[in-house]
Amino acid sequence: MSRRTVTAAALTLVSALLLTGCSADEPPKTPVGPPSTRSEAPAPSAGSPFWVDPESDAAKQVRKYEAEGRTEDAEILKRIAERPVADWPAGDDPVPEVTRAVRGATAEGRTPVFVAYNIPHRDCGMYSAGGSHDAQAYRNWVDSFASAIGDSPAIVVLEPDAVPHIVDGCTPAQYHDERYELLAGAIERLKRQPRTRVYLDAGNPAWIDDPGKLVEPLRRAGVARADGFSLNVSNFQTNDTVKGFGSTLSGLLGGIHFTVDTSRNGAGPLPGDRAEAWCNPPGRSLGVPPTDRTGDELVDAYLWIKRPGDSDGQCRGGPAAGTWWPEYALGLARRAKA
Repeated sequence: MSRRTVTAAALTLVSALLLTGCSADEPPKTPVGPPSTRSEAPAPSAGSPFWVDPESDAAKQVRKYEAEGRTEDAEILKRIAERPVADWPAGDDPVPEVTRAVRGATAEGRTPVFVAYNIPHRDCGMYSAGGSHDAQAYRNWVDSFASAIGDSPAIVVLEPDAVPHIVDGCTPAQYHDERYELLAGAIERLKRQPRTRVYLDAGNPAWIDDPGKLVEPLRRAGVARADGFSLNVSNFQTNDTVKGFGSTLSGLLGGIHFTVDTSRNGAGPLPGDRAEAWCNPPGRSLGVPPTDRTGDELVDAYLWIKRPGDSDGQCRGGPAAGTWWPEYALGLARRAKA
């Protein structure tokens, strides 16, 4: 999936105490919040409330490295494999994947994180072109998605790029009204599930640099009925930059909370105004591990929304968008601070 900078844009409950990492006098948590303000330090991966998929591409790659005797590489890649990463259910039928994740998370008393990414006219026909073929197909897809979650706790990051592509003009004007209606309807449908939290994507500050431009589009897309908005999905902007942008946007929206994708922002964005800086940039690293202990009252969670190691597209030698790329994954993990 592509994630454009400003230059490229002109052309993306736990209902009881946590099993670990919490003391007996802490209050129960909802799926991601309210976030702890006791410390800026994130919880260790074992203390995260989010589900870790034992059959992820990273986990399979670790086992492959171990079988090949590449023990050092296997240990390094565990920095991805042993941490919770968002699940992106298929555009044709989301039910099998959602069901698998919900069952796995429920068995461990944890919360799965999902990305709903299937809006019609997705990605303006570019790297991640696709999505539902029409509005009714999308409504049916969202309904199936929500039904599969059921009464279990879940987090859903809704439609990366969909609102920013309206703002930057990439999505043709004739589709705007329909998109707003579909996003608002998706939020309403997902929120019928009693323990599902929804965060509507709002891009990143290097793409839409003025948060004021997002206010009315987010409102029209129904953000008031969501639990907040998401920022930095699949991008590399630093936490300080994203939190500053998010705080301003939150203030313009009445104090709504947000989440930050920290999956690949440990080294910040690619320096300089280089072409396609969003697409498989070299030298990047993993960011803060997923946690709901952000130390910021507006930030509900740091999440790994982009799956670290999945290609952004066929640029810089990468495979097709969304395809596992073990060499890139290993580089992200090797350069991570922890």
